[in-house]
Amino acid sequence: MTNINRRHFLTASTLGGAASLAMPAVANAADKVQWRMQALWDGGTTPYEFEKKFVARVAELTEGNFEIKLFSAGQIVPANQAFDAVRSGAFQMMKTFDGYEAGKIPSFAFTSTIPFGFPESDQYEAWFYELGGLDMAREAYAKAGLFYIAPTVYGQEPIHSTIKMESIADMAGKKGRFVGLASAVMGDLGVAVTPMATAEVYTGLEKGLIDFADRGDLTANFEAGLAEVAKYLILPGVHQPTTATSYVANQAAYNALPDAYKAALAVAAREISGSLRQHILVQDTIVLTKYLEAGVEIINLDPSDISSNRAKAVDSWKKATKGDPLATKIVDSQVTFMQSLGLL
Repeated sequence: MTNINRRHFLTASTLGGAASLAMPAVANAADKVQWRMQALWDGGTTPYEFEKKFVARVAELTEGNFEIKLFSAGQIVPANQAFDAVRSGAFQMMKTFDGYEAGKIPSFAFTSTIPFGFPESDQYEAWFYELGGLDMAREAYAKAGLFYIAPTVYGQEPIHSTIKMESIADMAGKKGRFVGLASAVMGDLGVAVTPMATAEVYTGLEKGLIDFADRGDLTANFEAGLAEVAKYLILPGVHQPTTATSYVANQAAYNALPDAYKAALAVAAREISGSLRQHILVQDTIVLTKYLEAGVEIINLDPSDISSNRAKAVDSWKKATKGDPLATKIVDSQVTFMQSLGLL
């Protein structure tokens, strides 16, 4: 990231900013502003620790005048109510996974993760910042009275299996737990998709209710004990090769901020995206050794197998747009970029 001095942070307008609506009481840069933010993760987890870094960075960039009080997942409202709570102004900001609301807003299926999509996090982040993805995400959220600040982009979620599968074709006919767009894509590839809450994955694998599953990142899954019940770890996680969670604010609250505070949110968000991704990259190398020590066999899928099934997944992506013009525009943009990268 380009090294920009502190004065620039405090005077720059928000990255890719949208036109501000007239507000009766717009804060000045010297004013104290207090927000509340509910995180996507439980307290004590690694992602939550990085949200603490985010709010601290915003405060630093605004000379302590913009204070965001952080709450863990479910601490203000249940996680599935956060979207409506922020929209109504119950609190000003949330960290979320867009895919949770993809059933209502099809665009969100593609601003959260793309099954068989970008294999590298930098590619996905480049789509947001260099190819208009940020503006398209903001357009999708604006329809709900919310402002999309920026994504946090990081890597894969793996597949844990109780049976040995060495190709994507081997997954056909097996019972697999997936959520969101991954459910549709994996279902189209012949997987018997079984809906299941995250908290039920361990038991589902242990009791044979499912043969393999998506759950979370490598470290979180190890800490949840999946190495005890699934002796095969399949990489890369083709159903979720890269992941984007999102900083989202109430539109009216965001509009009332001075430009310097908007810029602080954007800068801090992008810094956290890179720092969390780098932390996970290092942590993955450590935890993979722990899986091996626990007797788990690591299976690496053939790149040509992934590539051929990526081409098949395009039809699933297009179906998931449900004919929505913005979702279609997003998919077309992503497909064009993948073609330029030689992925399609």
